[in-house]
Amino acid sequence: MPGAKTISVSYRVSARFKQLLEAAADRDRRSQTNMLEHLLFEYCESHGIQPDDEGSNAIESVQEVTK
Repeated sequence: MPGAKTISVSYRVSARFKQLLEAAADRDRRSQTNMLEHLLFEYCESHGIQPDDEGSNAIESVQEVTK
């Protein structure tokens, strides 16, 4: 997992999403933030998605691969 957290992100989600996030995080004894990180990193690893070394937007890299 990446080092120190330095960026704040805010999303509006459905009540269902929030309930499922809480349940999944509780089941794995993780914080909700850590659960989201875990799921995202696992997904990206399994699909070969990586951020560019220069720190540019990973979405641009994915768009190039899927063209």
